[in-house]
Amino acid sequence: MIGLFQHLIKISRRRSPWIYRINAGSCNGCDIEVAPCFSPRYDGEQIGALLQGSPKHADILLISGPVTLRTRDMVKEIYEQVPAPKAVIALGSCPASGNVFSGSPTIIGNLESLIPVDLYVPGCPPRPQAILEAIQKAAHLLENGETHSQQEEDQHD
Repeated sequence: MIGLFQHLIKISRRRSPWIYRINAGSCNGCDIEVAPCFSPRYDGEQIGALLQGSPKHADILLISGPVTLRTRDMVKEIYEQVPAPKAVIALGSCPASGNVFSGSPTIIGNLESLIPVDLYVPGCPPRPQAILEAIQKAAHLLENGETHSQQEEDQHD
Protein backbone atom coordinates (compact mmCIF):
# COMPACT_ATOMS: atom_id res chain seq x y z
CA MET A 1 0.00 0.00 0.00
CA ILE A 2 2.82 2.42 0.87
CA GLY A 3 4.55 1.61 -2.43
CA LEU A 4 1.39 2.50 -4.34
CA PHE A 5 1.08 5.75 -2.40
CA GLN A 6 4.71 6.68 -3.17
CA HIS A 7 4.11 5.84 -6.85
CA LEU A 8 1.05 8.12 -6.95
CA ILE A 9 3.05 10.95 -5.37
CA LYS A 10 5.76 10.52 -8.01
CA ILE A 11 3.18 10.62 -10.83
CA SER A 12 1.62 13.77 -9.38
CA ARG A 13 5.00 15.51 -9.51
CA ARG A 14 5.27 14.98 -13.27
CA ARG A 15 4.18 18.38 -14.33
CA SER A 16 5.43 21.50 -15.96
CA PRO A 17 8.07 23.19 -13.84
CA TRP A 18 6.88 26.60 -12.75
CA ILE A 19 9.68 29.05 -12.09
CA TYR A 20 10.03 32.11 -9.90
CA ARG A 21 13.06 34.34 -10.54
CA ILE A 22 14.92 36.35 -7.93
CA ASN A 23 17.50 38.98 -8.80
CA ALA A 24 19.46 39.25 -5.57
CA GLY A 25 21.60 42.16 -6.72
CA SER A 26 23.13 41.17 -10.04
CA CYS A 27 24.36 43.27 -12.95
CA ASN A 28 21.32 42.01 -14.96
CA GLY A 29 23.48 39.98 -17.34
CA CYS A 30 21.79 36.76 -16.18
CA ASP A 31 18.35 38.34 -16.50
CA ILE A 32 19.15 39.27 -20.09
CA GLU A 33 20.00 35.60 -20.77
CA VAL A 34 16.84 34.26 -19.06
CA ALA A 35 14.54 36.29 -21.33
CA PRO A 36 15.45 34.40 -24.55
CA CYS A 37 14.74 31.10 -22.78
CA PHE A 38 11.04 31.89 -23.09
CA SER A 39 11.17 33.45 -26.55
CA PRO A 40 10.36 31.59 -29.79
CA ARG A 41 14.04 30.87 -30.46
CA TYR A 42 14.59 28.67 -27.37
CA ASP A 43 10.93 28.11 -26.44
CA GLY A 44 11.23 27.11 -22.78
CA GLU A 45 7.49 26.49 -22.76
CA GLN A 46 8.13 23.51 -25.04
CA ILE A 47 9.57 21.69 -22.02
CA GLY A 48 6.67 22.96 -19.93
CA ALA A 49 8.63 25.67 -18.11
CA LEU A 50 6.58 28.70 -17.15
CA LEU A 51 7.59 31.84 -15.28
CA GLN A 52 5.33 32.62 -12.34
CA GLY A 53 4.58 35.95 -10.71
CA SER A 54 4.30 34.48 -7.22
CA PRO A 55 6.65 32.16 -5.34
CA LYS A 56 3.58 30.44 -3.88
CA HIS A 57 2.89 28.90 -7.30
CA ALA A 58 6.47 27.94 -8.16
CA ASP A 59 8.33 24.63 -8.14
CA ILE A 60 11.75 26.06 -8.98
CA LEU A 61 13.55 29.15 -7.68
CA LEU A 62 15.96 30.67 -10.19
CA ILE A 63 18.31 33.00 -8.30
CA SER A 64 20.81 35.36 -9.93
CA GLY A 65 23.20 37.82 -8.40
CA PRO A 66 25.28 37.86 -5.24
CA VAL A 67 23.15 37.85 -2.13
CA THR A 68 23.65 41.13 -0.30
CA LEU A 69 22.94 42.20 3.25
CA ARG A 70 19.93 44.03 1.87
CA THR A 71 18.47 41.09 -0.11
CA ARG A 72 19.37 38.28 2.34
CA ASP A 73 16.07 38.34 4.25
CA MET A 74 14.05 38.66 1.03
CA VAL A 75 15.72 35.56 -0.45
CA LYS A 76 15.03 33.54 2.72
CA GLU A 77 11.41 34.72 2.83
CA ILE A 78 10.78 33.85 -0.80
CA TYR A 79 12.43 30.45 -0.35
CA GLU A 80 10.04 29.73 2.54
CA GLN A 81 7.04 30.80 0.43
CA VAL A 82 7.74 28.24 -2.31
CA PRO A 83 5.78 25.11 -1.43
CA ALA A 84 7.58 21.81 -1.02
CA PRO A 85 8.82 20.05 -3.01
CA LYS A 86 10.99 22.76 -4.49
CA ALA A 87 14.29 23.07 -6.32
CA VAL A 88 16.76 25.95 -6.26
CA ILE A 89 18.94 26.89 -9.22
CA ALA A 90 21.81 29.34 -8.68
CA LEU A 91 22.22 31.20 -11.95
CA GLY A 92 25.66 32.42 -12.97
CA SER A 93 28.86 32.96 -11.03
CA CYS A 94 27.53 35.53 -8.57
CA PRO A 95 25.45 33.25 -6.30
CA ALA A 96 28.38 30.82 -6.09
CA SER A 97 31.24 33.22 -5.40
CA GLY A 98 30.11 36.83 -5.61
CA ASN A 99 32.08 37.07 -8.88
CA VAL A 100 32.97 40.72 -9.63
CA PHE A 101 31.16 41.80 -6.46
CA SER A 102 33.23 39.57 -4.12
CA GLY A 103 35.19 41.44 -1.53
CA SER A 104 32.44 44.00 -1.10
CA PRO A 105 31.40 44.41 2.53
CA THR A 106 27.73 44.08 1.54
CA ILE A 107 28.05 40.63 -0.10
CA ILE A 108 27.27 37.75 2.25
CA GLY A 109 29.06 35.07 0.21
CA ASN A 110 27.85 31.81 -1.30
CA LEU A 111 24.07 31.42 -1.69
CA GLU A 112 24.32 27.93 -0.19
CA SER A 113 25.27 29.49 3.16
CA LEU A 114 21.74 30.93 3.19
CA ILE A 115 19.48 28.32 1.53
CA PRO A 116 20.05 24.85 0.02
CA VAL A 117 20.99 24.95 -3.67
CA ASP A 118 20.23 22.00 -5.96
CA LEU A 119 21.94 23.14 -9.17
CA TYR A 120 24.54 25.70 -10.19
CA VAL A 121 24.60 27.09 -13.74
CA PRO A 122 28.13 28.39 -14.39
CA GLY A 123 28.98 31.39 -16.50
CA CYS A 124 28.92 35.14 -16.47
CA PRO A 125 26.31 35.21 -17.80
CA PRO A 126 25.28 31.62 -18.53
CA ARG A 127 23.90 30.82 -21.98
CA PRO A 128 20.14 30.23 -22.46
CA GLN A 129 20.82 26.60 -23.43
CA ALA A 130 22.54 25.99 -20.08
CA ILE A 131 19.68 27.66 -18.21
CA LEU A 132 17.07 25.48 -19.94
CA GLU A 133 19.16 22.37 -19.31
CA ALA A 134 19.29 23.24 -15.59
CA ILE A 135 15.51 23.73 -15.53
CA GLN A 136 15.06 20.27 -17.09
CA LYS A 137 17.48 18.75 -14.55
CA ALA A 138 15.63 20.46 -11.69
CA ALA A 139 12.31 19.09 -12.96
CA HIS A 140 13.89 15.62 -13.06
CA LEU A 141 15.17 16.03 -9.48
CA LEU A 142 11.69 17.08 -8.36
CA GLU A 143 10.07 14.12 -10.09
CA ASN A 144 12.47 11.66 -8.47
CA GLY A 145 12.41 13.19 -4.99
CA GLU A 146 16.09 14.18 -5.14
CA THR A 147 15.99 17.89 -4.25
CA HIS A 148 17.41 19.16 -0.97
CA SER A 149 13.92 20.10 0.24
CA GLN A 150 12.63 16.57 -0.44
CA GLN A 151 15.61 14.93 1.26
CA GLU A 152 15.12 17.14 4.34
CA GLU A 153 11.42 16.23 4.33
CA ASP A 154 12.27 12.52 4.19
CA GLN A 155 14.68 12.87 7.13
CA HIS A 156 11.96 14.46 9.26
CA ASP A 157 9.46 11.66 8.51
